[in-house]
Amino acid sequence: MHKIDKLFLEKKHNVLNVYFTAGYPKLDSTPEILNALNKYGADLIEIGMPYSDPLADGPVIQQSSTVAIENGMTIHKLFEQLNAYNKTIPDGAYTAPIILMGYMNPVLQYGIEKFCAAAQAAGVDGVILPDLPMYEYETMYQELFESHDLKFIFLVTPETSNERIRKIDSLSTGFIYAVSSSSTTGNNKAIEDQESYFKHLREMTLSNPVMVGFGIKDKATFTAACKHTNGAIIGSAYIQALKDAEGINLVTKEFLNKILA
Repeated sequence: MHKIDKLFLEKKHNVLNVYFTAGYPKLDSTPEILNALNKYGADLIEIGMPYSDPLADGPVIQQSSTVAIENGMTIHKLFEQLNAYNKTIPDGAYTAPIILMGYMNPVLQYGIEKFCAAAQAAGVDGVILPDLPMYEYETMYQELFESHDLKFIFLVTPETSNERIRKIDSLSTGFIYAVSSSSTTGNNKAIEDQESYFKHLREMTLSNPVMVGFGIKDKATFTAACKHTNGAIIGSAYIQALKDAEGINLVTKEFLNKILA
């Protein structure tokens, strides 16, 4: 069974997905962050592929992308790091599913078929590309992702029509990423104010699990987001914690303990 399917089969609620930007705060931070997130309770790990024009991201993640690019991070380098990291995992040891999040331009420059093959070889389980139109995915790329066993995750917002949500549900293969509000990551809008939206998604009885992202920053917002959904995604708050961290392991332990305690 695919790791993402197995996760949601075994854990129906309070699934925690933690996002970080590859190559931040240092070029070689990725393996250490992966180890820490696995050790201290992340159920899913979402790795951002840095891009110079990340339209859906707020200032914190934008800044982390800028730093990562300046550090020398590339898609090729990320795959090298993931392959090296995989060799350090003891046989039989469980690690959280890995999702790559990024934008089409760098992936197209890398070569999308080459990207899918490299992602599969590096142990990647799913992909989020917010600027890939649903029609293009369905007509041009769906078979390619599926042939490489890569789940593809689409986003919905409070303004997405029921008809489009149903279509997205039919195409999504990992989970549905429910953006908490029509803004960028790291926004300060109250998650609690979106309860009717999350409840509506639950009442649609979608075939995919639903994970909430944007604005999840602490235990209270995580709990509120999970009330009517399967879980939530934390990104900007963790990136901010990493910014001035003297030790990735310690800051990750403290950060996740506060969310999961």
